[in-house]
Amino acid sequence: MDRKSILVLVVCVALLMLWFPLVNKLYPPPPPSSNTNGVASATREAAAGSNQPALPATTTPGSPPANVAAQSFVRPETPEELRVVTNDNARYTFTSHGGGLQLVELLRYPESVGCHQKLTSSTNQLASLNTLAPVPVLTLLGESALVGDGVFKLTRTATGMRAEKKMSNGLNLVKEFQPGSNYLLTASIRLENQSTQTLTLPAQEWVVGTATPMGPLDNGQVVGIDWYNGTKSESVTEGWFANRTLGCIPGTPRTEYRGGASNVVWAAVRNQFFALAVMTSTNEPAAEVIAHRINLPPPSREVMAANPKSIAEPHGFQSSLLFPAVTLLPAQQLERRFTIYAGPKEYRSLAQIAGQFDNNIDLVMGFGGFFGFFAKALLLAMNWLHHQLGLAYGAAIIAITVIIKMIFWPLTKASTRSMKRMQTLQPQMKAIQDKYKTEPAKMQQKLMAFMKENKVSPLGGCLPMVLQIPVFFGFYTMIRSAIELRGAHFLWACDLSKSDTIFMIPGFNFPLNPLPLIMGATMLWQASLTPASPGMDPAQQKIMKYMPLMMVVFLYNFSAGLALYWTVQNLLTIAQMKLTKTNPDAAATAAKAPVPVAPQKKKR
Repeated sequence: MDRKSILVLVVCVALLMLWFPLVNKLYPPPPPSSNTNGVASATREAAAGSNQPALPATTTPGSPPANVAAQSFVRPETPEELRVVTNDNARYTFTSHGGGLQLVELLRYPESVGCHQKLTSSTNQLASLNTLAPVPVLTLLGESALVGDGVFKLTRTATGMRAEKKMSNGLNLVKEFQPGSNYLLTASIRLENQSTQTLTLPAQEWVVGTATPMGPLDNGQVVGIDWYNGTKSESVTEGWFANRTLGCIPGTPRTEYRGGASNVVWAAVRNQFFALAVMTSTNEPAAEVIAHRINLPPPSREVMAANPKSIAEPHGFQSSLLFPAVTLLPAQQLERRFTIYAGPKEYRSLAQIAGQFDNNIDLVMGFGGFFGFFAKALLLAMNWLHHQLGLAYGAAIIAITVIIKMIFWPLTKASTRSMKRMQTLQPQMKAIQDKYKTEPAKMQQKLMAFMKENKVSPLGGCLPMVLQIPVFFGFYTMIRSAIELRGAHFLWACDLSKSDTIFMIPGFNFPLNPLPLIMGATMLWQASLTPASPGMDPAQQKIMKYMPLMMVVFLYNFSAGLALYWTVQNLLTIAQMKLTKTNPDAAATAAKAPVPVAPQKKKR
């Protein structure tokens, strides 16, 4: 490679690494809109006697609003009462402010995992849902006739929690929560007219919860909202609210998302590995789903000191279900039942719940679309190898890669031989190109006829790669949300769901990730063994030869599991290329093929 090509490659890599920071600096996003109505302060106080995350403090007069979405829910100034219900899977914290579920802590999952203390949180907290959210789950938002002063009476029942609130207009609001198995929680809500007059109640907006990052190091890229309309699921993430053109050019940020037409079966708030979903009764879907982007409290000084790379301005997404206005006669009541799933994005459990309620709640895994089929198959295969054969997850990924390579082996073998025959035929094809260089259409016709006569195809070398693209994206989709890989070790990688950073390079604050570098080296090795396509421009050949370096840039901070799959796949391809020999008959045929001679110019 000449100096000019090296310079161009270096500039391209530098631009790729600096593109997003440069765009954010030149076009900073506008600050989120605010409201001066005074909402609950997002400060937290640690609960004594447990390792649960801090909980909302009471509102202070004149405190700034936490976000736009919470403006219809103003926390009372009265002291907040917290009650906790615990079962084998989770610890549920209920609050009297709103009478809802404030926090869900998952007893079997830590907040963070890792083997390098400097790269993980120094706390010993549990993974939690609705963390630092300003509004509890199943809080009723709306007019004062529905909300009142927002203070509920909490009563512990035999198996759950009861929240009750009587309004001045005679409306009595009762919520009963019953924790169950498999991370499920049933909620029964009754609107009772205890007055002697007919009550016309406006539309009711029930809060699903807030999608929040998993910890101080989570940048929120996979935090979002999903909802299901009975046919397909929709996803709302930061990109929708940012409204950037081509994903990077700033646009006018959106403030509110609305979807659905009386067909919202469930809505879920989720991050990379955990989800909180509120499922309606099958015969009573919600009218709409509403979502807002909200700002979350910044990390404390202690957390920032322990984690210098903590996200300074975390954000989340609050979602709610909207039900239409109703009229209640005296002594009449309206009951709504919800089933809440608050737990890990574990496919087997979600698939079982989806079958139980017939609502496809497993789509919260993100396994929809064409690549979702491959993601499901790969996840099931990986879990089978782990549970049935006792393989570690890293070894299971290697085993799956070997199995996939064996399936594609005949096709790759035929492709390699075709490429070698094409390489042998290059002199003849070059002669055809020289002869008809002034007639492009005729040159293409002659080349195709020549390749057909010698039984070679220009697509022979590309076909195996094209067929493996769905597998690659299936691996990417699966690894991105498979909680089984969270904390799974392989060699020096202590978490296959994240990059395999072994340390930060001093002075540059840049991570050293060996697996993507090894992957890039194997890709360069493979490229050096791959015959060049006939007729390809020399400049294009150089670009294709060093394209692996660009792949290293793209995949450098991706999960170690994906880099492991791609590295093993490259090594197996190289081994196959070494083992595949040129067909003597094809080579002999190619050698005997006539070489068209370009016409010589007549001498004057």
